[in-house]
Amino acid sequence: MASRCAARLSSAVLTLCVLISYAVANAMTADAAARWQVVLAAGDDAQPVFDNATRALSQRLVAAGVPTGNIHRLSASAGQLGAAVEPALANVLLRRIGALPARPGDRCLIFLTSHGSPGAGLWLARSKAALSPDELAQALSRGCAAVPTVVVVSACYSGGFAAGRMARPNRIVLTAARNDRPSFGCQVDREYNFFDECLLNALPKSTTWRAVADGSRACVRRMERALGEQPSEPQAYFGAVVAKLDVGF
Repeated sequence: MASRCAARLSSAVLTLCVLISYAVANAMTADAAARWQVVLAAGDDAQPVFDNATRALSQRLVAAGVPTGNIHRLSASAGQLGAAVEPALANVLLRRIGALPARPGDRCLIFLTSHGSPGAGLWLARSKAALSPDELAQALSRGCAAVPTVVVVSACYSGGFAAGRMARPNRIVLTAARNDRPSFGCQVDREYNFFDECLLNALPKSTTWRAVADGSRACVRRMERALGEQPSEPQAYFGAVVAKLDVGF
């Protein structure tokens, strides 16, 4: 009888310890998620894939515990605009990034998806102009300063965003293609373009941003190979301070 009681007690204690561990882990994850300052922008409304991606990522962030007040969505589509979605104009986007209230202990996530212009940057249809890497770098220096910052630029010819003034020790930059290569999947009948689909699928399977980059790149290559397309070769830059940064949501 005593041995059975002891066994039951040990089992109960073990169960309680497991439950406490889960609760602590969940609390730590929620606390980490609450530190993100986020800007998500769909720069063109010619196809729905861009808004689909920013909407899906926003939903994932909220579900992970990122406060809705920390997430700023911008869109080129008039049908998307409202109290929670701003117009994806160059001045609005740069002002929003530059005004992020990132403090020590916070993190920044910038996700920009659109068409790309060779040698120019990310196309913003409402401004009828391309956002350059230097313009984005300047805004990031104001809003995110030295906090860990993840920048995703999903566009054709976007590799230039992973170099030059964008390359800082506190930044991770993922792009959909080399600076001289197109990316694929912007058809109106698709939910996401290739890179966004691969990124969104890689996030829940990855513990670090390095794993997200590797998973996204491999996924894109498989999709391009199936179509016989020239590889877009997504690029990644990892600053020394954030080389092993965890996903954090």
